[in-house]
Amino acid sequence: MKEWFSLRTVRRKIVVISKIAGSILIVFYVIFTRLPLQQDMAFLLWIVFVCLLILAVDYLLGRFISDPVSGICKTAEQIAQLDFSSPCKVDAKDEFGELAKNLNIMSGSLQHTLEKLEQANVQLGKDVERERRLLEERKELTDRLSHEMKTPLGVIRAYAEGIQDENDEEKRQKYAEIIISETERMSALITALLDLSALEKGAAALVPEQFDFVEFLETIAGRLLTDLPDADFELQYELPEHKVYVDTDKSRMEQVLNNLIVNAKKNVSPGGILKLSLIEEDGRLHFSIFNQGRQIPPEKLSKIWEKFYRDNDVQYGGSGLGLAIVAQVLSMQNYEYGVKNVSDGVVFFFSIPILMEHSSFGCPACE
Repeated sequence: MKEWFSLRTVRRKIVVISKIAGSILIVFYVIFTRLPLQQDMAFLLWIVFVCLLILAVDYLLGRFISDPVSGICKTAEQIAQLDFSSPCKVDAKDEFGELAKNLNIMSGSLQHTLEKLEQANVQLGKDVERERRLLEERKELTDRLSHEMKTPLGVIRAYAEGIQDENDEEKRQKYAEIIISETERMSALITALLDLSALEKGAAALVPEQFDFVEFLETIAGRLLTDLPDADFELQYELPEHKVYVDTDKSRMEQVLNNLIVNAKKNVSPGGILKLSLIEEDGRLHFSIFNQGRQIPPEKLSKIWEKFYRDNDVQYGGSGLGLAIVAQVLSMQNYEYGVKNVSDGVVFFFSIPILMEHSSFGCPACE
């Protein structure tokens, strides 16, 4: 009996509603025929009752049949338009409820699949863009390297032919020295390029160590800037009078200082000032090197850090690898760096954290 009156299927609901409506209709028909009323009045009451019964049946059919179908159709239409914002809210315990539940599961699965597909498309787009950039970089690198090699190879060939045709031993010796010089230049270029490539690809790991940066800078600057027979500039220093320790890759920082100092020495104006500065501030050691001379055009300030960048009017960067190596080494260690024009020249700078436990204060070995 309980199973018979259960409303767990649409068919059962329709059967129950129709049987109840039919039973009520028969019962009230009997009642109306037995009432002590005139025939017209009994018929009118019967018509009213039938109308009310039809409305009740219509309401129940709408509640159990039409409304769930409308809700499911609306949700299906939204899913067809890839709109997953509103799940189906039909919670009846019948076929419509099961259909709504499965529709929501399908909607969630489809949404999840589309999100994964979108993520895959985004990743694919990034991969394609990365491959495109790599191809462009390789082509650009090949073109620039070929261009860089043309000049020394042309010089080597010209002087090699000159040696063959030259009988003067002194000139032959001079030609040979030029050939060796150009060969060394090509070798240095290739070495720098391979070194930069290793840094960019992560093949060259940094090896931090603790050392006094003040003495380190004095040693490198002394080697590159003092006692030069052809020096035509005024060298100035602004350095701490005590030791300042840092924890960084010493050999790579030597590359950085070498490239920056040589770059400044090459671009200082005749008789101009070349100034090295180290300033302690907020737990960091700020290095800067100023060379008096021609400024860099503002639109080219960011380009001088690029590989093989050269400008006919600006000499900064040499072969175009020195400053690129500087930028790569400093970037790998998250050190701030840059270049700026000042009123009468150019300043290159970077900052490095100070190793406080080895500062000159309270360190017997540093006194």
